[in-house]
Amino acid sequence: MFVTENLEVNEQNHLTIGGVDTIALAEKYGTPLYVMDEDMIRQNCRIYKDAIDRDYNGNGLILYASKAFSCLHMYRIVREEGLGVDVVSGGELYTALKAGMDPEKIYFHGNNKTDDEIELAVSNNVGRLVVDNFLELEHINRIAKEKNKTVSILFRIKPGIDAHTHAFIRTGQIDSKFGFALETGEAFEAVKSASEYKNLKIAGIHCHIGSQIFELEPFQEAAKVMCGFIAEVKDKLDIVMDELNLGGGFGIKYTEKDDPVAYDQYIDAVASVIKTCCWEAGIKLPKILMEPGRSIVASAGITLYTIGNVKNIPGIRKYVSVDGGMTDNPRYILYQSEYEAAIANKASDPRDDIVTIAGKCCESGDLIQENTKLQQAEAGDVLAVFATGAYNYSMASNYNRIPRPPVVMVSGGKDKLILKRESYEDLIRNDL
Repeated sequence: MFVTENLEVNEQNHLTIGGVDTIALAEKYGTPLYVMDEDMIRQNCRIYKDAIDRDYNGNGLILYASKAFSCLHMYRIVREEGLGVDVVSGGELYTALKAGMDPEKIYFHGNNKTDDEIELAVSNNVGRLVVDNFLELEHINRIAKEKNKTVSILFRIKPGIDAHTHAFIRTGQIDSKFGFALETGEAFEAVKSASEYKNLKIAGIHCHIGSQIFELEPFQEAAKVMCGFIAEVKDKLDIVMDELNLGGGFGIKYTEKDDPVAYDQYIDAVASVIKTCCWEAGIKLPKILMEPGRSIVASAGITLYTIGNVKNIPGIRKYVSVDGGMTDNPRYILYQSEYEAAIANKASDPRDDIVTIAGKCCESGDLIQENTKLQQAEAGDVLAVFATGAYNYSMASNYNRIPRPPVVMVSGGKDKLILKRESYEDLIRNDL
């Protein structure tokens, strides 16, 4: 009935998540409200970790791409499940460190890291800095020298793979703001230049070809290209790359028409390619890293709203307005992302009405979904939007001075508040 198996209907005809009644959660915490299933998150972490341990005989590491959803509690889950993390800002790095993450298991990405961010990473002995450009090489080496340290780096490489996803979330092709291009020889020159810096240690290479990818082939092709580059660097520069980070981008089920590959199958399929390529090229099998984010948390989350005005424009459309919108879920206005939704207090009723779900912001484009199927909506109903665990809270804003919603985790049939609802006082806290 629903897009994820942790959603069910109880005898009150209420939607439940992880066995917890969503209507009770809405009454306890108010709406809008993010709810996440911690047991599902941990299960997803274990699927990935078990697969990479199995396929690479323990010489692999899953890095949670924390831009999908980051907070102290999430980093603690990742730490407890034995994963590392991928961070992309000083704020994410700071939070991960405060949550007790092992710095050696932190990989710091970004196409324009500031000196302050680099200094924070170097001072805290972060495991790897993933270098994006030549200027960054200079800055990292200078800061490392000032602190009398040697910094291990990866190079972000554009392997030239078209991942067949939304143009905004393709990152592996040559026309991308990220990384060094292979086709132009830029990547080779970057490795050669880095080898001359005394405070840098070349650990390996990284690529990320896009997001929400449903096919195995793009990942396999990227693996072939990256292994070929490792062999070229060894042959021409006598530099051995010990690590190969293949990024993330694994697709999840937002709607019934989505057909994602099982998460461990991505790792299995790529492993066979890498082992063959390394054997043929005569190079040792590097440590393999992958960076799932969305696929760990997206399906584990829902957002609850209270329905207000229902406006029917005969022959045009029916608007169902909720007490949230683009401030807590900007993905529709950004990417036209598809979601499924249901009225949580009428969970098993037929979804036989075609409506547009509208937010409360003063923007005509503030919509969560258009022309979607929903039960007959009335003011006061609780609406649940599914698969919102990734890139919803993390991309939320205070547009129109709307406070960000809280986040509740459910586990073992119990609920726990992990992020408080912002207050109006919070909104003016930094005002002068």
